Amino acid sequence: MRAIEADSLVVRVGGRRGGRNAVDGLDLRLGQGVHGLLGPNGAGKTTLIRTLATVQRPSGGSLSLLGTPIDGRLRPVRRRLGYLPQHFGFYKRFKVREFVEYLAWLKEMPSREIPGAVNRALERVGLTDRAEDRMKSLSGGMVRRVGIAQAIVNEPDVLLLDEPTVGLDPAQRLRFRELVAELGQRSCVLISTHLVEDVAAACTDVVLVSEGSLVFQGTPSDLVNAGTRDHVGDSPIERGYSALISAKSGSAW
Repeated sequence: MRAIEADSLVVRVGGRRGGRNAVDGLDLRLGQGVHGLLGPNGAGKTTLIRTLATVQRPSGGSLSLLGTPIDGRLRPVRRRLGYLPQHFGFYKRFKVREFVEYLAWLKEMPSREIPGAVNRALERVGLTDRAEDRMKSLSGGMVRRVGIAQAIVNEPDVLLLDEPTVGLDPAQRLRFRELVAELGQRSCVLISTHLVEDVAAACTDVVLVSEGSLVFQGTPSDLVNAGTRDHVGDSPIERGYSALISAKSGSAW
């Protein structure tokens, strides 16, 4: 069973009159491992992540998560998901531990399991010593790490992370890569990012989208092999990315 299966997936945004297909006929199969989601601004990455997180409904095609079609009861699937949106809100007076506990409760985790699960999640992101601090006192990078903690607190089978390393310093990004590699041994992890080097370092598989459709899916080595020195980019993987995007759009941008 694939964790994520999409066939001719369409997701329309912006209303009926001025709307557009942010995801347009996308086919995708993802299983266990760490998958990087790349694409230029406006490619549909965030809309795709939101749809996989069951926040946004498909407009057409079909989507299944963990063997369950996303056209009926969502609560059983949501219990098995972890999701870090690009921007997330919180009550500023929440303590760090309280916030992660609250999200665990929303995911309908058994009450007896929540304290231990919260402790493990905070330890994994290096925030055990800040557990009693209020959210409003944290730096941007720390808030991002709390967001990662709430996403993994329920040991999800599908983990969806939208720009998870924004605000993290180099040492924290290295620890994040180690964490997702560990999580990918038992779960399907999908990371949307603009940082191509994070994909090269952390991911076993790369998904490249442009204009709402799938352009490429393969290993980081396959992406490297798609480029030449004539393409834009400081690294081989960036040149591969540039080659595929320019072939799709007809422009190096």
